[in-house]
Amino acid sequence: MSNEVRIYFAGSIRGGRQDQALYFEIVERLRKYGQVLTEHIGDAALSFTGEDQSDQSIHDRDLAWLKSADYLVAEVTTPSLGVGYEIGKATEWGMPVLCLFRAAEGRALSAMIAGCDEVMVREYRTLEEVESILAEFLTSAG
Repeated sequence: MSNEVRIYFAGSIRGGRQDQALYFEIVERLRKYGQVLTEHIGDAALSFTGEDQSDQSIHDRDLAWLKSADYLVAEVTTPSLGVGYEIGKATEWGMPVLCLFRAAEGRALSAMIAGCDEVMVREYRTLEEVESILAEFLTSAG
């Protein structure tokens, strides 16, 4: 796949940053397939308060990035209203969507995501599994 492919990666920011290091690793793997528009999601300097911009400017910028993307890949283990919103928009626009979820006791994926026919949901435990899931999705969804 060429670097002209544009990938929007979504992960929790204000919903909790406990998976930041994992997001960083996923972004690194996504770079093999194209340009990751939202590399900052994996940045350790990005706190749960987000960026130093107005909510309106973040919303408008992120929606413009999402609309320009070829794919949405979302890590949905940590629930996030923003990620859910982005998934809803991407499915509305007919964009291929992959949701990555780490199942654990006491954790369940939203029925609105798990039950959506327009979303590919894949459970994983390791980054090696993520790599094969990304390869499957990004080479077959286009």
